Amino acid sequence: MKQILFIAIATLLMLFVSCDDVSKNKKVFNDTPKYGTINISVDESFKPVIEEQIKVYQSSNPDAHIIANYKSEADCFRDLQKDSTRMIIVARGLKKEESIFFQNQLSFRPQYDAVAYDAVALIVNIKSNDSVYTLQQVKDILTGKKNIIAVMDGNNATSTVRFLQDSVLRGASFGKNVVAAKSSNDVIETIAKNENAIGFVGLSWVGDSYDAHQQANLKKIRLCLLECKTCEEKGLFAKPSQATITFMQYPLARPLYCIVKENATGLGTGFMNFLNMERGQLIFRRSFLAPAKMNFNKRKTIISDQEQNN
Repeated sequence: MKQILFIAIATLLMLFVSCDDVSKNKKVFNDTPKYGTINISVDESFKPVIEEQIKVYQSSNPDAHIIANYKSEADCFRDLQKDSTRMIIVARGLKKEESIFFQNQLSFRPQYDAVAYDAVALIVNIKSNDSVYTLQQVKDILTGKKNIIAVMDGNNATSTVRFLQDSVLRGASFGKNVVAAKSSNDVIETIAKNENAIGFVGLSWVGDSYDAHQQANLKKIRLCLLECKTCEEKGLFAKPSQATITFMQYPLARPLYCIVKENATGLGTGFMNFLNMERGQLIFRRSFLAPAKMNFNKRKTIISDQEQNN
């Protein structure tokens, strides 16, 4: 009987320790997709469209409160390592080593998905003589071979800076002519006042034809055209737009990723699902980005002579 009693007590102790370990790894959240408050970190270059997404989501779910903090991409990933941040919206997914890190720390890997496609837009002053560039010319500007002031969207490691390093520079270094503004809005204001500079911002800041503020800015700046690398006909150039991103004609298109650190269906998961579903995708479409989950069909049409005359 003593042996049986000893075994029973030992078993209970093992179960208690096991349950305690599980409780340490499994976070308990008090929110649901329709209720609660969460803090999220968002790449500043996506601010206009994400603010619109949050506004619509909260109007449909009055008890849900999403507090967005807009900052550089590097800061967003640093925030993801903190308990206070369960969701970030950035321009890349998790790297393999990052997934392994969270697996070791949390006993699960955060889920992530591309929800839309944005672009790095090149902007110049409305009075600028040149607004058409090849990718080699853009590289020459960024490396300082061309003595043109290049203005970036932040002092820190932003997604725009990283994307240009990966897609255009490919190992080369920025020149001394590359300077940083405090934000995307400051880039636009700087270019609006300087005829001899070129700016780099997310399309979300300059591509919405329904936004009165953006339309006012477009009276002071111009969107540049870049060489189309995928077009069958050579010598074609494309302006950043929903159509040129969708059909891969604009060369500096990039994904918009949502990364959620939840092992239960909380508010972060609910907002991510919203971005992936019809209403969220339509908001991306209305903001003139390219939705990642809704297909645009390319159809050929023929206009008759009679219709042309009319």
